[in-house]
Amino acid sequence: MARSVFARPVAPRGNWRRHYVAWLVLLDTLAALAASQTVVALLADADAGFWDQRVLGNVSSFTLVANVGVPLGWLLLLVAAGAYDQRALGLGTEELKRVARANLAMAAMVSFLALGFKKDLSRATVAAIIICLLLYTLVVRFAARVVLRRVRRTGRASQKVLLVGRLSDALALHEVVTRNYGAGLHPIAIHLPHHPRPGERVNAPVPVYVGWDLVPLVQQLGADTIAVCGPASLESYELRKLAWQLEGTGLNLVVVPQVTDVTGPRIHVRPIEGLPLLNVDEPTISGLSLLAKTVLDKVTALVGLVLLSPVLLGIAVAIKASGPGPVMFRQTRIGHEGRAFKVWKFRTMYIDAEERLAALRHQNESDGLLFKIKDDPRVTPVGRHLRALSLDELPQLINVLRGQMSLVGPRPLPTEDDDYRGDVRRRLLVRPGITGLWQISGRSDLTWDDAVRLDLHYVDNWSLVYDLAILWKTASVVLARRGAY
Repeated sequence: MARSVFARPVAPRGNWRRHYVAWLVLLDTLAALAASQTVVALLADADAGFWDQRVLGNVSSFTLVANVGVPLGWLLLLVAAGAYDQRALGLGTEELKRVARANLAMAAMVSFLALGFKKDLSRATVAAIIICLLLYTLVVRFAARVVLRRVRRTGRASQKVLLVGRLSDALALHEVVTRNYGAGLHPIAIHLPHHPRPGERVNAPVPVYVGWDLVPLVQQLGADTIAVCGPASLESYELRKLAWQLEGTGLNLVVVPQVTDVTGPRIHVRPIEGLPLLNVDEPTISGLSLLAKTVLDKVTALVGLVLLSPVLLGIAVAIKASGPGPVMFRQTRIGHEGRAFKVWKFRTMYIDAEERLAALRHQNESDGLLFKIKDDPRVTPVGRHLRALSLDELPQLINVLRGQMSLVGPRPLPTEDDDYRGDVRRRLLVRPGITGLWQISGRSDLTWDDAVRLDLHYVDNWSLVYDLAILWKTASVVLARRGAY
């Protein structure tokens, strides 16, 4: 066996998953109790159907159902729906979907029990308890996610991962998961399937191993997950043998498929005689989901412009008082299907910014079609603060209201239509957005290739739920001022 000279065993950490699930059980119980108490406080006839029924001495059957039956039934349904499955916790929308399924099951169960026991329950009470259960549970789970992400930022409460595959594939996965610490994956080592060629240098941010048996190596490192990266990492029989070896060890096996950047409902596994076939559906950019997205965009933009009008007025006054020049800046951008439009923004640069651009080209810190300078001398003092909090983008709600932009989508770029060639042109299949995956994944700190990859991922996997998740994350990213300049 060839041991890496950089390798040192990593001490195993406590089982954070069990603690996190235990906290979720407690929070969900409190949410169910709060839902019951809210309904009792708001509805005078909440106990309809339970009159003059006493159990356990002076305790009414309604009190027992509200304070014991509802929380216990809610926990059982959450368990049945897989809402405590560790693979679905802390990231993505799957956890929230399972909570929603448990909520629907709760509504069905209450209806069947009322019918079976011939209870004339108040319909308002049933509806209120179902709605409160869903809202309160989602709130406590979002709060738990915030705490979990902050803990993961310190490197704790994460799966310790051994990356298996070619160095390029392993480093690509390492870059993605370390940039997204909220995913809860912490690479601690790389195992290469073959020895490097003579004279080939191996540079990696973690220890590199070659020629080890994977299960003993993982146990020595104190890892709990093996991630197989890339199509040429293991032969099919080797992957199946590895899965057998991991049975009963408590170790997780993650396989990064060759089809990347395709997720969610577009992927289906169809087994035929033990052979799993991965079906990848064509992306759907039409139908009721698109209509719902359009309605959500326009209603939110209209409400946002009305509610934020005092803020918009205050920003306009600050820009006008800071020096000569217009308050608004309008620039031609390329939008849906290559159509050009004028984007609205608050002016954040001096009025001679375009004339000074040529002299600053050599200082460009970005690549591709982007031009970015962290300390751009053309940005005004007021503009610097507006950019840090993305307040200069607020007037784009006008573009959303006019149907030129969406709340979520790829960012519109100040380029010509002919600049969008090859795969990059797929960005134009959807309306550009005020925020998007780029906004929550690094913003101006991203390279052009990363920005394109995220935009294409959004186009291939967009959904209304995905948009809502991006909007939710945008607020925390903007407030933290990550990648904004």
